Formats: sequence, structure tokens, C-alpha cells
Amino acid sequence: MTYRITVNGESHEVAAAPETPLLYVLRNDLGLNGPKFGCGLGQCGACAALVGGKLTRTCSVALADVEDAPIVTLEGLGAMQKPHPLQKAFIDAQAAQCGFCSNGMIMAAKALLDRNPKPSDGEIKDALADQLCRCGTHNRIVSAIRKAAMEPMR
Repeated sequence: MTYRITVNGESHEVAAAPETPLLYVLRNDLGLNGPKFGCGLGQCGACAALVGGKLTRTCSVALADVEDAPIVTLEGLGAMQKPHPLQKAFIDAQAAQCGFCSNGMIMAAKALLDRNPKPSDGEIKDALADQLCRCGTHNRIVSAIRKAAMEPMR
């Protein structure tokens, strides 16, 4: 089947089975490397993207279920020349050790800041509770999000 999806503001036509995980389409068909395959069960958050403005585990949502919703990945937030305030804050705070969780952490933070532009540290930690980081950079991640919350968002 052919599906039309909007990713990072661009429309794409994708030929795939309806049950194909969105993650596979994002990485394999569209060449986006922000979302990562971590657990494949929707538990770690490495594959997170915003679908219709909501934080979504793309490894466990079918392509057929997202055809009408705008999708935003890490690549859609900013670019190397003009990073999103969250991306810049993560770089400045050195909040990525191995970097595998960074996609999910940043996307979870974006979803949080979209609904609560000035969160407390507790609210930041709650928003990240389901995002797994194996390296232990949690303190730097929270600091980066706190810093980004002070910047005007795009």
C-alpha cells in the first residue's frame, strides 16, 4: 500500500505494509537517523518523535495509524547551522555521553516544553521518567532542559 505522511513539514509518499512500524519508515525510507531502534517494544524511548504533537514511540506505532498526523523528528527541530534551543542546550551542557538516548530525551523535553514552557526540575524529571539512559547523564540532561526553558522556543 502507499501512504502519504508529513514528516518535518514535508510530504512523503511511502510504499509499505500498513503494520510497518513508523520507525522503519523514518530511518529506512526517509533516511532520518534521529530516532533510534532501542528495544523495539516502546519501552526505552530512543525512537521517540512527535506525532500530532504528542510524544510517540515510533517503534510500536504502525504506519497506517499516523497517515493524517504531522510527524516531527529530531531533524525537524533544528539544523547544524541553527539548532533548536534544546539541541543547543544539550550540546552546551554535554548532556550526551554515548548519545543513544539523546533523541528520546530531546523529543520528550520538546513535548514537555510545548505544554509547559517553564517546568520545575520535578516536572522535567517526570517527563523523562520513561526515557532510558544507560550512561547516567541525567543531571546534565535536566540542566540542559532547564537552560533551554529559559530560551524562546520556535
